[in-house]
Amino acid sequence: MEEIALIKKVALAAAQDAGEILRNGLTKELTISHKGELDLVTQMDTLSEQTIVTHINRHFSDHQILAEEGTHQKSNSPWRWVIDPLDGTTNYAHHFPYFCVSIAVEFEKTVVLGVIYDPIHNELFVAERGKGATLNGIPLTVSSIPKLKEALLVTGFAYNLRTDPENNLNHFTQFLMRVQGVRRMGSAALDLCYVAAGRFDGFWELNLNPWDTAAGFLIVTEAGGAVTDFSGKPFFIEGKAILATNGKIHQEMVNVFMAQRK
Repeated sequence: MEEIALIKKVALAAAQDAGEILRNGLTKELTISHKGELDLVTQMDTLSEQTIVTHINRHFSDHQILAEEGTHQKSNSPWRWVIDPLDGTTNYAHHFPYFCVSIAVEFEKTVVLGVIYDPIHNELFVAERGKGATLNGIPLTVSSIPKLKEALLVTGFAYNLRTDPENNLNHFTQFLMRVQGVRRMGSAALDLCYVAAGRFDGFWELNLNPWDTAAGFLIVTEAGGAVTDFSGKPFFIEGKAILATNGKIHQEMVNVFMAQRK
């Protein structure tokens, strides 16, 4: 594990360089294409990913890489980078300032490092397994809200919400009637960071991908929060349901999900 110090240094540099590309890209004309009816991609997604991959390969050409825009490098290395070069592309395409770069690193299929950078607000969220989470170098702690009725939650909706009956609308309605408020911001990675920072008390979503959740999952956990699936079972980044909270309202949220299954 001696490599982790250099890996962290490379991840931080890659995230910040990619973030600068995204920030500067907002002043340019965007080329927007569609991976699906609601699933957008811009040239900045691709350029950001290329920048991150270049940083990695310069130092760790044998490492595995899984990235949203198509970079899939496989090897026998126990290290794997899981990358979302632009989480919140729809926001980005509309110049809504809620998006980020997300980079996670796994060792033997366990996430050991998470780096998420919001270039608009210059907020760098970092977590290393067993060493806590920070925002711009300051330790992060989840909120102390004790009850669901006092909570501010955040969620999102998958790109297939118009065709998949499991589209989260039922959960949205149930929680809306039980809490102080529910927000829908459009970047799962940043939503998780905001739970870690105590800005939201809980987050849930369906049908996400590993690059959406890997870094944020570790950041919430290292900030003292709880992350599971909807039934309270351990969360895996390949899973399709994630529930992340301050821990104090976690069981109440699990109970709401379980009640909807009856």
